Parts: sequence; structure tokens; C-alpha cells
Amino acid sequence: MRQKVFLLAVYLLAAMPSMAQVQYAVSGMFVENGKKVYLIDELTEKTIDSVVVADGKFSFSGTAAQDALMAVKAQKSKWATQFFNDGMPVIINLNDSTLKGSPQNERLTEINYEMEQPRKRFSDKVAKMTEADIKAHASELSDEMNKMIGELTTRAIRAFNEERNSLIPVAFADYYFLENGVEAYDELVKQQVAFAGHPYLKKMRDEVAEETRPKDGEKMAFIGQQYTNLEMAAPDGKMHKISELVGEGKYVLVDFWASWCGPCRAEMPNVVEAYNKFHAKGFEVVGVSFDQKKAAWIKAIGQLKMPWLQISDLKGWGCAAALVYKVDAIPDNILIDPQGKIIDRGLRGKALHNRLEKLLDK
Repeated sequence: MRQKVFLLAVYLLAAMPSMAQVQYAVSGMFVENGKKVYLIDELTEKTIDSVVVADGKFSFSGTAAQDALMAVKAQKSKWATQFFNDGMPVIINLNDSTLKGSPQNERLTEINYEMEQPRKRFSDKVAKMTEADIKAHASELSDEMNKMIGELTTRAIRAFNEERNSLIPVAFADYYFLENGVEAYDELVKQQVAFAGHPYLKKMRDEVAEETRPKDGEKMAFIGQQYTNLEMAAPDGKMHKISELVGEGKYVLVDFWASWCGPCRAEMPNVVEAYNKFHAKGFEVVGVSFDQKKAAWIKAIGQLKMPWLQISDLKGWGCAAALVYKVDAIPDNILIDPQGKIIDRGLRGKALHNRLEKLLDK
């Protein structure tokens, strides 16, 4: 008991944010005179200060928490330039999203600029399209968006892992926790990495936990209950039931998804990896699609290379699964044990792998 109390104390001390206040001095350039520029605290998402651009220039000065993650954003702009309040002056050119300051902040800006380009290209492309064009090319746009999300995730995870000697990983914590599960936060604290106590890291942990957990009491209530069978058609038109896979020592993931769902497609390589790793040990997957168009559904199955059983009633949000399992957002899933009991829900990223390792790597 005493050892647990000691470990808890170490955990809390490591997680406590620094309360020290340091001076910040931010100046910059922007071509649009008369426009407002905002200084934002990324932790609280509140505006600390705002000024009007005059003679193509703006500036801020004051005090804020040491190493706070902050950002400068122009009025009506989609993009913001982030920096850490590390005591070094910051000069920001909002015309081209460049920054001069500490090596840490310059490196953060470089990475953010790299990640901004695919987002900007996609956003600019869609902005030039009419509503009719978007509908006509919905499938292609979905594929392009999923590719973009994959690129962003890969780059963000690389930054998180490669920049461990600075605060830079903090800015990409949301990607990291979505990929590795929120329990990865505890591991960072145990490893005593330099940024483990940063409050923005904890905020991202909490937000990802909220985003990935079941949204209400009814969903949580399914855990511990026997599953309800679903019967729908496979792409070849033949009817199949979930019960065909349950039992005989198998753990079955019922995966709720759709071809038009970007986050679903971004998560699917993780599910494929888990299937390939654990299938021989007793792991099965059945995909329940919330699609309406059969052609788009079948195309996505091939693109994402999902080898497991796929079923759908092609009713979109009117899918029978939405009513039976209270599915109001996708991706979502339930994990059924060999006795037909639902033992988990909403497993994504490394959380799925960690759960299966405990169940099947014995």
C-alpha cells in the first residue's frame, strides 16, 4: 500500500504543470492592414490579446505560463502559427506562416508548415468546386481526404517520436493518443520524458478519451450484456448473421463503419493489422456498414483490403445496428467474447491491440 501511495505521488508531481510566469514578446508582419490578429492560449482556447494590423505590422507583449503552447491567428483565417512561451522573442510572418525565434519554435513551425500543405491543397480544391461537383466526385474526394489524413497522422507521429528532447511532441499529442490509446499518457509519465508534465498533453489525453469513449450511459450499459444478433446481406447478396462467428473460443469485433467516413477509413489499417496479428489465435471481425450505395461500399472494401465478413442493409443511418446498439457516430465497435458477452466498446488504435494481447497472448 505504501509503495502505491509513493508511486501515486510521483505520478502527480510529474503531471503537475509549472506555474511560473515568463515574459513573451511577439511581433510580426501581415499585409492586410486593419485586420485583427489574435494571440491565443491553446490550453484554454481563449484569446489572450488582440491588435489591429497597422503599417503591415503587429505586436504583443505580456506574461504567460512558462512553456505554454500559444498561437497567433489572423482574423477569419483557418490557419494559426503555434509557438511555446520559452522566454525567447518570436517574430511571425503571417503572410507565409514562417517564424523566427528559439530553435524549438522554429522547428515546430517547420513541421506545422509541412502538415499544413496537404490540408491547404485539399481545402483549396474543395473551395473551388460547386456543390454539384462535390456530390459527383464524393467518392474520389473521400479517398483523397483519407490519404491526406493518413499523411498527417504519419508525419505527426514521427514528430512526436523524433522530437523527444523538446516540447514539440506536446503539439501533436492528439494524433499520438488517437494512434496509441489514452493509456499511453501514463507510460510517458512513467518514462519521465521532459514534456510529461505539460498541461496541454493532459488536455489532449482527456479530449481523445472523451472522443473515443461511448457517448452515453446506454452505450456503456452494453458492456457486460449478451450481444444482440444482426442479420444483413454481404456484398454477394447472401444473408449472414453475427452469430456465425461467435463462440468456439473466438473474440469477435463488430466494426461499425462506412465508405464515406474519413475517420473510419483512417482507422481501418489498424484493424487490418490487428486481424492479421491475432486472427490465428481466435480473433474475428465482422464489418457492419452504414453505407447506402452498394458500389461505394464494395469499392471501399477492396481499397482498404479488409479480408473479413462484411454485411450491410444499405440504409445509412437507418441501419438496424444504429437502433440495436445505439450507434450515433462512427467509427464504433463492440468486442464480443466466446460466451457472447460484450466486453468492450470503441477500441481504436493501440487500445485494440493492447486489449487483444491481454485476451489472446496467454
